[in-house]
Amino acid sequence: MKMNLQQVKQRFGIIGNTPLLNRGLEVAIQVAPTDISVLVTGESGTGKEIIPQVIHQLSARKHKEYIAVNCGAIPEGTIDSELFGHEKGSFTGASGSRQGYFEVANGGTIFLDEVAELPMQTQVRLLRVLETGQFIRVGSSKVMKTNVRVVAATNENMHHAIASGKFREDLYYRLNTVPIQLPSLRNRQEDIHLLFRKFSHDCAEKYRMPAVKLTEDAVVLLSQYSWPGNVRQLKNLVEQLSVIETSREIDEFILASYLPKPTEKVPILQTQANAENFSERELMYKFLFDMKKDLTDLKKLVLEVLTQGIGVQLNADQTEVLNRFYGEVQSGNLASIETGRALPAPIDQRVSLTSQVDKFEHHEEYEESLSLEDREKEFIKKALEKHRGKRKYAAAELGISERTLYRKIKEFNLGFL
Repeated sequence: MKMNLQQVKQRFGIIGNTPLLNRGLEVAIQVAPTDISVLVTGESGTGKEIIPQVIHQLSARKHKEYIAVNCGAIPEGTIDSELFGHEKGSFTGASGSRQGYFEVANGGTIFLDEVAELPMQTQVRLLRVLETGQFIRVGSSKVMKTNVRVVAATNENMHHAIASGKFREDLYYRLNTVPIQLPSLRNRQEDIHLLFRKFSHDCAEKYRMPAVKLTEDAVVLLSQYSWPGNVRQLKNLVEQLSVIETSREIDEFILASYLPKPTEKVPILQTQANAENFSERELMYKFLFDMKKDLTDLKKLVLEVLTQGIGVQLNADQTEVLNRFYGEVQSGNLASIETGRALPAPIDQRVSLTSQVDKFEHHEEYEESLSLEDREKEFIKKALEKHRGKRKYAAAELGISERTLYRKIKEFNLGFL
């Protein structure tokens, strides 16, 4: 008997009613009785692994083997052996013959997760299996037959992978006979709180403690967060709250402390010490740019005083800067400015002073630009020296992309290419 959507959700523990999620499940239910290849796409953490399980269990193959293979976790040198098997002595360490997954799963289903990570040679072998059902063990010349349903998944943009030569176009179309795309969690706002409650009850049962609950403000914050790690991140968050927090009611302030801020996005390779250093650098940059803004405002004020002659109320810091400026442009000939008022230059002096202000402004901007550039160059140089010219690690410490770092290296002619 064919199961409907709600029965499938209940059987596989799927939470949510977002139209995009429902559509993906409906397609899976529809194609399950066939042997059509399916490609599941979606961001990491969206739960793509549930689709091949649904397809397998609702197919005539459900009593045969179901094997899930993470293609990105198997070394390139052994993946052919893992998938297709090998003969004794076919490579160093092959002390006996071995069946591959396609042989073991004959009559069943194979789920190829992260399929875009397959080496090009393996892609050729996989295409042959999909088209003819034939494969050859590593180190053998005997052609073997298998009858396997393949469901693949990836979080990559496959069109970009094809354009860059990373993935075969013919294999893509063979796998993508039926595409199923799972939505990201940020596109499932109405499901987020439902998932939170589900994970909360799971944790309560697992750790034998009362389930955590959210206040109304916390629910709003939960639904507004972008969830870059999708369902996996939400599940981890609920587990942290369940174990760490003593209170079973979570308000928005407690919840916010567990949600990474966009500015706190620290590269994986960065240590805590590096993170602290990076924060200090950001603060210094902020201070420099704020200072530059203040100076720009003061220069506008100077121009206003010199060219218009209107009274402007000044605080003590502005008065000090203006007096210093007056001293530079007129060598102390102008009257000192008292706090709280501005004494404009005589009309016959303002025209000549205006040109000097322009020169002063351009000189000031040049010095500021040079100062910031020198500091940026010094940071990059130290990071490259620390990591012996390895751009990947230097970029991670600096908190910028490798492409940006490469551009800066060329711009500053640092010679670490």
